[in-house]
Amino acid sequence: MTWLLTGGAGYIGAHIVRAFQQAGMGVVVLDDLSTGIRENVAADVPFVDASVADSAAVATALREHSVTGVLHLAAKKAVGESVAKPLYYWDENVGGMRSLLQTCLDTGVDRVLFSSSAAVYGTPPTEFVNEETPTVPMSPYGETKLAGEWMLRDLAAAGPLRWAALRYFNVAGTRAPELADRGVANLVPMALQALSEGRNPQVFGDDYDTRDGSCVRDYIHVVDLAEAHVAAARRLDERDTGEVYNVGRGEGVTVKEVLEKVREVTGIDFRYDVVGRRPGDPAAYFADPTKISKDLGWSARYDLDDMVRSAWEAWQAR
Repeated sequence: MTWLLTGGAGYIGAHIVRAFQQAGMGVVVLDDLSTGIRENVAADVPFVDASVADSAAVATALREHSVTGVLHLAAKKAVGESVAKPLYYWDENVGGMRSLLQTCLDTGVDRVLFSSSAAVYGTPPTEFVNEETPTVPMSPYGETKLAGEWMLRDLAAAGPLRWAALRYFNVAGTRAPELADRGVANLVPMALQALSEGRNPQVFGDDYDTRDGSCVRDYIHVVDLAEAHVAAARRLDERDTGEVYNVGRGEGVTVKEVLEKVREVTGIDFRYDVVGRRPGDPAAYFADPTKISKDLGWSARYDLDDMVRSAWEAWQAR
């Protein structure tokens, strides 16, 4: 079996490629390198420099590499940017996925594993969310991820399609320094970037109804997340299915608690600056991972200390 990973040159995608290789699963990467890094993809992995909206390039890749399943990671993912540029997000995330799914139909590829997000829940009625929790996204980004799930569900109802969607919670850490998160859109790299420049890390709002006023999130190590994709892809190779799964540790951690862990791991004493809330940020939610554990036999192995330490070691190796 061979899987095409769209967005496979990105931070998460590169870790998934390594996990698939370790599991003995064939993998091809398609990435337009708008945010991905070509060096993230090993030389022995076939690479296609193209957008998911380029139907001809995608179809050629699917046929030439005898692809049996598509893992769709490529997307725009900044919540704040999505609020400012909603049509851009609908065009990139929903339009791109529609084009990709049409190409899958045209070429006979009937297995799709979708990179979704916990952002589909918005502000849930309870902090501990399972897959049956109402989905009421607070941002265009979350809406586009939910729309992607809807497309898969509707396509499966119309004809043969095996699919699954993994709702990621907050991803951190790294497997190796060369695969580290080089962006500054996530909390841990944002904090390390600030410290390296002699600035105070920022906390976006400390007036939420949480234990210390900052947002509560569920942090998942990127290696655990990659292994969840292996488990889901194997399930799709084995049987017909259509499911959504939370991928998290099942523990809520506040922004301030993460920064305290950064202080502990780095040994750097620092203060943080409290700034205004970001639009589209809910106060608190974290995963109930029972379903993915029961169905796929997956559970997280790494904790927050592992995430921050691996990120810090990678940062020092830059």
